[in-house]
Amino acid sequence: MARVRYGARTEAEIQAARTASAKLPDIWSTGVVAVWESDPDAVAAVLPPPLKPAERPLVRANISKVDLPGYPLGAGSVAVAAVHDGQEGWYPLVMPMTHERALIGGREVFGEPKKLGEVDVERDGLVVRASLARHGIAFVEVRGAVEGPLPLPGPTRKTDFYFKFLPAVDGEGFDADPVLVHCVRNEKVRKLEKITGDVVLRESMYDPVADLPVRRLVEITIGEKTTDQKGTVAERVSAQALLPYIHQRYDDPQQILDGPPEGSV
Repeated sequence: MARVRYGARTEAEIQAARTASAKLPDIWSTGVVAVWESDPDAVAAVLPPPLKPAERPLVRANISKVDLPGYPLGAGSVAVAAVHDGQEGWYPLVMPMTHERALIGGREVFGEPKKLGEVDVERDGLVVRASLARHGIAFVEVRGAVEGPLPLPGPTRKTDFYFKFLPAVDGEGFDADPVLVHCVRNEKVRKLEKITGDVVLRESMYDPVADLPVRRLVEITIGEKTTDQKGTVAERVSAQALLPYIHQRYDDPQQILDGPPEGSV
């Protein structure tokens, strides 16, 4: 009988996949990062407990292109500065990706708020434009000109906070208590330049980052970097405390209750 591809994988096949994943070479991306100070009340309002606002109400937009062989990827995020149990980090609100493969692991393993979207990074000489778009709206656009090189930072560790959960089958709450994930990234930079420009936030009912206005632009850079990441469960969190924020993950919170029409399966 021919191999039934939906059948169980052998232990050797599973181990081979794990080994191949562990031996991936450094993957370098070219990205634009913009950081700005926003309204403190707005930043505090988007943080589910037990996350708390950082000392400065910072927002960060990260817009990158990754030249994977035969599989170019656009990846981005908009995150706010946050603190958990003394650990400073970032809480991403939306993470547009241009391919489904980049969504699956991040959402299912780490709880990342990834969604399919459009990610553009363009450079023409010294002129740079980068944007994140979904549903035909470029809800974040960074524009400017390269001013010059910046000193390269040494290897750094950065932490992102995610909430991993599964909406309940009966539509009431979650199937189990959600968990707060600390995702630690080790980052290396091989090129970094300063950009003089601005950040444009456009109104979108699906990605309302315009609610986090640019009060003061801190910096815009363009660079080449590579990162690895490792996630750990920091703690289980209150389902009731997280429920008011569940809409952050979906374009329409009601879609988690959508099932196939009667008789369609």
